[in-house]
Amino acid sequence: MNIQKLPWAGIRVQFETTSIVIDPLFHFPSKFGQPHEPMVPLSDLGAIDAVLITHHHGDHFDPEALAMFYGKDIPVHMPSESLEIIGETKLTNVNGVSIGQTIQVGALTATATYSVDGIGDPQIAWIVQGGDKKMIHCGDTLWHGYWWRIAKSYGPFDAVCLPVNGAVLELPGMTPSGQPISLTPEQAASAAVILGAGTWIPIHYGVIHHPPIYRQTPDLFDRLQAAAQDRVNLTLLNTKESITL
Repeated sequence: MNIQKLPWAGIRVQFETTSIVIDPLFHFPSKFGQPHEPMVPLSDLGAIDAVLITHHHGDHFDPEALAMFYGKDIPVHMPSESLEIIGETKLTNVNGVSIGQTIQVGALTATATYSVDGIGDPQIAWIVQGGDKKMIHCGDTLWHGYWWRIAKSYGPFDAVCLPVNGAVLELPGMTPSGQPISLTPEQAASAAVILGAGTWIPIHYGVIHHPPIYRQTPDLFDRLQAAAQDRVNLTLLNTKESITL
């Protein structure tokens, strides 16, 4: 199994002749200013067989890009509850999934499991398995109590892709909490340990930092290294870099 990091929270998984992408992003949400990293045309990353989406937010679900680069008929799988939220798109093959549901995409199987969104919207994590290798992508989840249930039902994992930017929001109409709506480096390290991670791949960092609306947690890379030390193997990938499990 090959795992390639895409911008922001995106991941491409390839096994044998099957490839899927999870949360690919090309059109940067304008409310967050300018991206701190170039957005990569999805066509640069090769053909894919299906798209898996953790939730409908604009930095994780980019329907215009999916239709543009993959074609309007590309199979897209996302939480069933999100289908009522996304509205009209050019995509013609969008499918809802529920917790515990498994789909087959060529040589890969993908299972929807628990994830908890930072502002209470529907969200899932995706477990992807090819042969005897298994990875999980947890979207932009915050800390929750499902880690042990996921580990018991599906773990251990050869790779875990976890958000790490500990983002704090101050959106119009929202009373500021000062609390992170995605995992901090320390929380992500603890989740990786619980999930039995062979390696921990940080995602969901770097591209967006637009105070006061959206603030990434400080000292990110030093804290990642410190949190991982003697606990879990940390694999930091730049965009387009990949590892083979």
